[in-house]
Amino acid sequence: MKLYGTGYCVLFVRGIEPAELLAKLAGTQIQSIHLTRMEAEAIRAFGEEIDEEDIPDLDLEVLRSYGMLDNSGPLLRAGTQGGWSFVIESEGPYLAKEEILKATSHGTVALSASLSEAMSAWISYAENGEILSSFDPLFPEHDYGKNPSILDELTGYRQAIDSGDRSEAYENALRKIQQKMECAPPQEADAARLLSVRIAGGY
Repeated sequence: MKLYGTGYCVLFVRGIEPAELLAKLAGTQIQSIHLTRMEAEAIRAFGEEIDEEDIPDLDLEVLRSYGMLDNSGPLLRAGTQGGWSFVIESEGPYLAKEEILKATSHGTVALSASLSEAMSAWISYAENGEILSSFDPLFPEHDYGKNPSILDELTGYRQAIDSGDRSEAYENALRKIQQKMECAPPQEADAARLLSVRIAGGY
């Protein structure tokens, strides 16, 4: 799954609606708007310098009043797939924080996957506020979770890594995990308007 060639983090949480998940990530109820990936990327790239021509289908004043043009924090897009909600962050570290994974997994399970612009990768899995598995797919034997074997028992991702090319360890591991856990952003997520928020001051 290569969502963004320049790096991304994606968070999956089971049994929660996107609006509730975004509110939990922000720590409060915040105003949201529906954006396509291209619109979100334009807003993130230009911030307060954006022009109406860059986002012809959106109201610039609404975006400004909702805090969407404030580049001091992440711009997140959320949707659903199966029994999961997912949140995507482009080129940012916000969703990769341990405290985010712990907080969103309370009473359920959560999975995060991140790929940096430098192509370093990380996968973490949590249940009910505890990170059980957390590792670099290039070095899966070094797992920093509290119960490292649980994710492999659920998905068999280690075999997917061992049987593939080492340079594709992240893609192979994540593909196997997502297949077994049935969590992945649908292909139309890029084009569709997804619920989106800006968490000012999040960085």
